[in-house]
Amino acid sequence: EVQLQASGGGLVQAGGSLRLSCAASGFTFDDYVIGWFRTAPGKEHEAVSCISSSDSFTSYTDSVKGRFTISRDNAKNTVYLQMNSLKPEDTAVYYCARLGSCAAPLLSDLAYYGMDYWGKGTQVTVSS
Repeated sequence: EVQLQASGGGLVQAGGSLRLSCAASGFTFDDYVIGWFRTAPGKEHEAVSCISSSDSFTSYTDSVKGRFTISRDNAKNTVYLQMNSLKPEDTAVYYCARLGSCAAPLLSDLAYYGMDYWGKGTQVTVSS
């Protein structure tokens, strides 16, 4: 059974940092692109970042470039999202997904990514 589980969210003040983790199981992890997405009340789901299977290619949405860093540890079947200099507008539920593709720049049409499995999200709340 394919599973992806995001964790590491929480409440942080603006300017603070969090590191999200996405633990995967049930498939050959290093064969797949993994992405982070977020959703907030009244807003569409947004692609935040994605990373290639070999960690050789990463992509970020413009609003997080220079603040967020995606990485993966294939030995641990885990993808991370280091989030620094957090802003109130980063407040959302963040979830990770198994993808068929990653692109630069990230595309707003989520159908592009071939998302076939995703996990429950983790809440990130940034206070001003």
